[in-house]
Amino acid sequence: MIELRFGDGTLEIRGDVPRALMPASVRLDPRSACLRAPADAYRAVALALHNAKIPFRDDARRWTTTPWPQRQAREPRPFQTDAVAAWRAAGRRGVVVLPTGAGKSHVAVLAIEDAARPALIVAPTLDLVRQWHQTLTTAFGVDVGVVGGGEHVVLPLTVTTYDSAWSHMRHLGSQFGLLVFDEVHHLPGESYRSAAEMSLAPFRLGLTATPERSDGAEASYAHLVGPIVHRAEIVEMSGVWLADYDTEHVIVDMDDDERGDYEDARAIYRAFTRAQGIRMAEPGGFARFLSLSSSSVEGREALGAYRLQRRLALSSRAKLRALGGLLDRHVGEPAIIFTDDNATAHTIARTFLLPVITHQTRVSERTEILTGLRSGRYGAVVTSRVLNEGVDVPEASVAVVVSGTGSVREHVQRLGRVLRKGEGKRSTLYELVSAETSETFTSERRRDHSAYR
Repeated sequence: MIELRFGDGTLEIRGDVPRALMPASVRLDPRSACLRAPADAYRAVALALHNAKIPFRDDARRWTTTPWPQRQAREPRPFQTDAVAAWRAAGRRGVVVLPTGAGKSHVAVLAIEDAARPALIVAPTLDLVRQWHQTLTTAFGVDVGVVGGGEHVVLPLTVTTYDSAWSHMRHLGSQFGLLVFDEVHHLPGESYRSAAEMSLAPFRLGLTATPERSDGAEASYAHLVGPIVHRAEIVEMSGVWLADYDTEHVIVDMDDDERGDYEDARAIYRAFTRAQGIRMAEPGGFARFLSLSSSSVEGREALGAYRLQRRLALSSRAKLRALGGLLDRHVGEPAIIFTDDNATAHTIARTFLLPVITHQTRVSERTEILTGLRSGRYGAVVTSRVLNEGVDVPEASVAVVVSGTGSVREHVQRLGRVLRKGEGKRSTLYELVSAETSETFTSERRRDHSAYR
C-alpha cells in the first residue's frame, strides 16, 4: 500500500510508486528510503494516484471538511462573487487583484466558506493580523487562532504573519486545507515562499492590489498560489465601488540657497560616480556606490553629498510651504501625509503640530492616532512608509505624498488609502515634486499606472 506522510515541511511517499505519475519535484531520499517532495506537491501527487485508480493511505493531512457558515451573511458585491467564481473554476487556486478599499477581505471570507476547510490566513504585519482576526471573528462567530506577536494559538481558523508562517510551517503545514495570502506580492521573497512550499494545502488564495514586483518574481504565483484569476483596476471601480478621485502633480521650486546647496552637492556626488564608472540606475549600482564610498576620503565626501542633495530634494522648505497651503485648503477633511523617511515625517509633525506614525510607534499609540483621525480629533497624520498598506481609515479623503520611492506599488497603495467609498466622497492625492531634481524621474516611474492616466 502506498502511504503519504507529512514530515518537517515535506511530503513523504512510501511504497511501490509509479515514478512516471509523479511530478518533477518528487525525488528519491535514500536516507529515509522513500520518495520526498516539497509539501506543496501533495495535491498533484494525490490527484495522480486517484486518477490512476491506485489505492493509497493518506496519513499526511490532518484536516477534514469543516463547514464555515457566516454568522450574518452579507450580500457580496458583483465583482466579489465573480472573483470567487473564477477562483473556484481554477480549482480553488489563484490570485485575486482588487484595488485597496474594494473589499478583498470579504472575498477571502466567501472563499473560506466555499472551501469548507480549516484555513490559515497569512498577512504581512501584526496590524493586519489584528484586522483579520476581527474580520473572521465577526464573519463566522468562532474563536480564531493567532500565531505571531508573542502568541501561538492554532485553531481551525488561524491568522499569522509571513515571518511566523515560514518559521512554523514545517509544523503547521499538515493542518490547513486552505491558505490565504494577504498582500500576496510579499510571498515570492526568498524566505517567505517557504510558507507556501512547506504546506500541503491544496486550496490557495492570494489577494493584492498590486501583483507586479520589480524583480519579476510575480511569475512564481502560478506555482506557489495559482495564476491571477480575477483582476479589476482602480479606474474601473472609482465612482461606483470606490470613491471618485483626483490626482494633482505639484511642482515646487526650491529656495535659492537650497538650490545652490543642492547643485553643489550633486556635482560632488556625480563627479565621484563618473570617476568610478558607477551607473546608479543599473542593478547593483547603488550597492557599488556605497561600497566604494567607504574606502576613501573622496568617497565619504561623495556619500555625504548624495545624502544632502537627496534630503534637499525630498524635504525642501518650499515643499513644507506647499504642504501648509494644502492643509489650509482641506481643513475639515481627514488627511494622510506620506514621506520617504522618518526624519522628514518628524520635521512635518513638529512644523504643523501633527501626530506622526513610524515603524517605531508603539501599537497602542498607533491605534490611538488612527482612532483620532477617524473621529476628527486629528485633522491629519504624518507617516513614513508604515501606512502604505494595511491601514483602514475610511474617512480619509486627502493624501499628500511629500516624498517616496519610484515604486509603482507604493504610489498606488498610498492612493488606495483614501479611496474607501463614502456618501458624496471625492478624494484627492497630491504629489509634491521638487523641480529640476532627480525626483522628477522618480515621480515619472511611480506614476506608470492606469490610476494616474
